[in-house]
Amino acid sequence: MDVHSPFMPTTETVFQKTGENTMIVNMGPQHPSTHGVLRVICELEGETIVRAKCVIGYLHTGMEKEAESQTYQKCVVMTDRMDYLNANGNNLAHALAVEKLLGVEVPRRGAYLRVILTELSRVASHCVWLGTHALDLGAMTPFFYIMQEREEVLDMFEMFSGVRMMPSWIVPGGLRGDIPEGFEVKLRAFLADFPTKLQVVEDLLVENPIWKERTQDVGVLTGKEALELGCSGPIARASGVAWDLRKSNPYSCYEEFDFEIPVGEVGDVYDRFLVRIAEMKESCRILQQAIDGLPEGPWNTTDKKVAPPERHELDNSMEAVIHHFKLWTEGYRPPVGEAYAGIEGSKGELGFYVVSDGSNRPYRWHERPSSFMNLKTLEVLAPGRLIADLIAIIGSVDIVLGEIDR
Repeated sequence: MDVHSPFMPTTETVFQKTGENTMIVNMGPQHPSTHGVLRVICELEGETIVRAKCVIGYLHTGMEKEAESQTYQKCVVMTDRMDYLNANGNNLAHALAVEKLLGVEVPRRGAYLRVILTELSRVASHCVWLGTHALDLGAMTPFFYIMQEREEVLDMFEMFSGVRMMPSWIVPGGLRGDIPEGFEVKLRAFLADFPTKLQVVEDLLVENPIWKERTQDVGVLTGKEALELGCSGPIARASGVAWDLRKSNPYSCYEEFDFEIPVGEVGDVYDRFLVRIAEMKESCRILQQAIDGLPEGPWNTTDKKVAPPERHELDNSMEAVIHHFKLWTEGYRPPVGEAYAGIEGSKGELGFYVVSDGSNRPYRWHERPSSFMNLKTLEVLAPGRLIADLIAIIGSVDIVLGEIDR
């Protein structure tokens, strides 16, 4: 049933039947398999999809506009709430863009710690994708196994920041703090254990005849189509597009790490599954190298216009107290200009475009959301498939509506 609102289009205004024997069916916006408040209007002939149209906007919160009335430091907490499964990646993209405006360099230790946090976010995000995707297609057991591993990652985030999903720990200039006591031991234990646990899930699914029947040759996207639609991340790489910003446009010292770019051949739901599994293994390789080679030294910039004074200075220096007060009440003022910084998020290219007018607030603050770009593939992949296949296709695209609607 359509909700008639001046802000939300009705089915009649969005979609018209193209045939006498077809019918219009709404999937969502409240549906357990849409992975968020997504509405897909489908024209069906029997159970076969003739056309599909994505309707978004049900989760719009105006975060980009709100950020333009906040200081640059306060924008950080909004990035967590876009793709909330990849919060550290969002923090990083925003920080890199602001650092370009400021001309600030992050010390190598800080860059390594950023890599550790963002790769852990990639693993955690892929764990949620794998568990829920399997659950959508009727495989309940993998959900319990893989979500337990995600809990281990969230425990490590909690060690850093005190919260599990929205840490806001990566900030312009570096991080809010250094590596906490006991973190290295926990990370090494996770890296020793996780591949074995992931292999258990692989054994359940990779050669499972039911899983293969639901995913192979379903939702095939060619490399040409992926590029034309602006796709990136695992969905593009599964279609044979070997594009990864960590390799093509390295940031945060990724050029120092040895890892591969997994690619698929067919570009179907099954390939997207295999690519993400391989990506988790590559993330573990990066994490092992990062923790083994973690440099000594500062983790935050020494530029006083960006970095707050250290905590112990506040007890002994009035100048430090004044500096701290002015930094957190007034913020800093990047020179007039614009900057874009993109990273390889868990779902593809994630970037922030920031325009400075010389004040302590961004004049323009806009995210390049990977989920938004990838969502368009549904309208290409769905026609000709059964309505049941749409569930598999949506899961394989891996979207978060908080990032799409913003």
